[in-house]
Order: sequence, then structure tokens, then C-alpha cells
Amino acid sequence: MSDNDDRVARIQQQWRRERPDLDVTPMGVIGRLHRLGDLLREELLALYARYGLGEGEFDVLATLRRAGTPYELAPGTLARHTMVTTGAVTKRLDRLEAAGLVQRRASADDARGRIVRLTDAGRDLIDEAFAAHMRNERRLLEGLSSADRGDLERILASWLARVDD
Repeated sequence: MSDNDDRVARIQQQWRRERPDLDVTPMGVIGRLHRLGDLLREELLALYARYGLGEGEFDVLATLRRAGTPYELAPGTLARHTMVTTGAVTKRLDRLEAAGLVQRRASADDARGRIVRLTDAGRDLIDEAFAAHMRNERRLLEGLSSADRGDLERILASWLARVDD
């Protein structure tokens, strides 16, 4: 890969020239992960958009779908499984309910509580979108050998376990 093809290598070179007293090798990993994350996110968002979904809506539908029959959860549980606040989940649910993809009802266990359930249309949509999502992720990994994918997954899982709270 030439220097023109690798922004991170170019930036590292510039910093080595300007600040030879600093070790900029961590930038080789972090900078590339950051750039790759941005590029991958663009690819994922484009796929979600083809199904009329944003990242948050896709996440909520997928969380409900993988909960299994009857495909329902409390909003607080959805927030924990989607790593967003209950307020953010509420906004997503408003959009999904308006689109007929989820329904909200009172909880049988708690009169103040609500339960969110996937509609048939929501289940059909997330089933189709998730299958396309998996094909897209497979395509994005095509350039890596099976061994490299396994190594990368193991390394990232180990690193994430140490960094994630």
C-alpha cells in the first residue's frame, strides 16, 4: 500500500517528523480502526436506509426479533439491549409505531408500565433487513481469509473485554 493509499501512515509520518519525541505507533491501530469504523458504518447505514430504517430503528426491531416469541419487551429492557437511553428508545418507538412496525400496550404486571411488541409487518421487515444485513457484513469481510477473520474476532473480543465497562 502506498503512502497515498493510507491516510494513517501519512499522518504518522507527519507526526514523526514534527514530534520525533513521541511514539505515534498506537495511531497505526487506533487511527485505522476509527477510519474503518466510519467506512463500515456508512455501508451499514446505506443498507438500513434501503428498508426505510435508521440505525436506531433497525436496532430496536432486531432486539425485539431476537427476543423470540412473542417478540415483545419493556422499553427499559429495550434501552439496555440497545445501549441507549429510555428517552432515545421512546423516540425510536414513536417512529416505528407510526410506521406500523411495533405496537405498545399496557403491561399486565404493572399498570404504569408499557410493553412493546413487533407487529407482523415489523417481523417481516426485520427478517428481510437482517438477512440483507448479514449478506452485507459477509461482503464487507470478503477480503479477509477465514483465519484472519477468526484472529481479528478473537483479538477484538479480548481487547473490547478489557476496555468496555
